[in-house]
Amino acid sequence: MITKKVEDSMAEQVQIVTPQYLNGSKRMFGGQLMKWIDIVAAVVARRHAGTDVTTASVDTLQFRKPAYRNDTVVLKGYMTAAFNTSMEVCVEAYKEHFSGERTLINKAYLVLIAIDENDKPVPVPKLEITNEFERQNYDDALKRYQIRRMH
Repeated sequence: MITKKVEDSMAEQVQIVTPQYLNGSKRMFGGQLMKWIDIVAAVVARRHAGTDVTTASVDTLQFRKPAYRNDTVVLKGYMTAAFNTSMEVCVEAYKEHFSGERTLINKAYLVLIAIDENDKPVPVPKLEITNEFERQNYDDALKRYQIRRMH
C-alpha cells in the first residue's frame, strides 16, 4: 500500500485583500475566504491522492478575527487523515503583519473525495504519521469521522 507524509502534500497560498473582496462593513467577505480555503484544500487533497477530488463537506469553519483592506492573508493547508476514498484537510488562515508575525483568523476542516475521470470514488494512499502533532491531528480527525458517519 502506498503511503504519503503530511509534508508531501502541504500547500500555502498568499493573498492581499483588495477592495473587491470587501463587504459593506469593510471587512473581507467570509465567502471569499471560504473560496480560498476550498482551493487550498483541493490542492492538498489532489497532491495526496494523485487524482482529481471533489469537496464533500466542510466540517468546521471558525471565523476568529476579521481581515481588512490591504491585509496579507496566508492560507496553509495540510492533511489530517486519509481513509478509503476520503481525506480530511485542515486549512488555517492567517493575517500576516508587515513584521512577519501571523495571527490566526480562520481554521477549517474539509472532507474531500478522490475521484476518477468518471467522477467515481477511488482509493487514496494511507497517511504516514511522523510526529506527535500529526498523531493528535489524526486522532482528532478519526473522532470527527465517526461523528460524521453517525449523521
